[in-house]
Amino acid sequence: MIKHDSDTVADIHHELHSHLPAEPALRAKALESLLVEKGMLDPKAVDAWLEAYSERIGPRNGARVIARSWLDADFKASLLDDASSAVQTLGYAQSHLIAVENTEQVHNLVVCTLCSCYPTGLLGMPPSWYKMAAYRSRAVRDPRGVLDEFDVQLPPQVEIRVWDSTAELRYLVVPQRPAGTEGWS
Repeated sequence: MIKHDSDTVADIHHELHSHLPAEPALRAKALESLLVEKGMLDPKAVDAWLEAYSERIGPRNGARVIARSWLDADFKASLLDDASSAVQTLGYAQSHLIAVENTEQVHNLVVCTLCSCYPTGLLGMPPSWYKMAAYRSRAVRDPRGVLDEFDVQLPPQVEIRVWDSTAELRYLVVPQRPAGTEGWS
C-alpha cells in the first residue's frame, strides 16, 4: 500500500485549483464568448468598458478626492462647500454632489430609498448590498443596527445622519482621517 501525506496532497490539490477563476468569472467569460461568437458584442467594446471602469471611473477617483481632503484644508473646505466644483478641479465630472463629513460627533450614512443612485464616476459600481431593498429600508429606520451588521459600532452619543441619495443629488461621505497617517503624503 502507498502511504500519502494528506497535508501534501491537500497542498497540491489547492495549488492546482487556486489558479482557476471563480465561478462568476467563468460564467461571465462564457457569456462574453457566446455573445461575441453570435456577433452581438464587439470584444473591443468590452475592453473599452473595462478600461473605463478600471482607469477613468471608479473607487480610485473617490480615494484621490478623500486623500486630497485629508492633506489640503482648503480643498476640504471647498469640497464640503461645493463638492461638484471641488471634484471638477481634480478632473472628475460629478454634478449634483454633496460631501458630508464624519466627525467624532456625527457619522453619515448614505442610502437611496427609491432605487440605487450612486456616484459611480467617483466610487465605481455600487456594492450589491447597496441595491438591496432590505438595506434601503432598514438604513432609514434602523441606521445603528445596519452599521452594526457592518461591524461599525458607534458610541451612543454619536449622531447618525442618514442621507437619501436621488437621481438629482448624490452624496460623498468624507471619512475621518485614520490615526497615524498625519505624515503621509
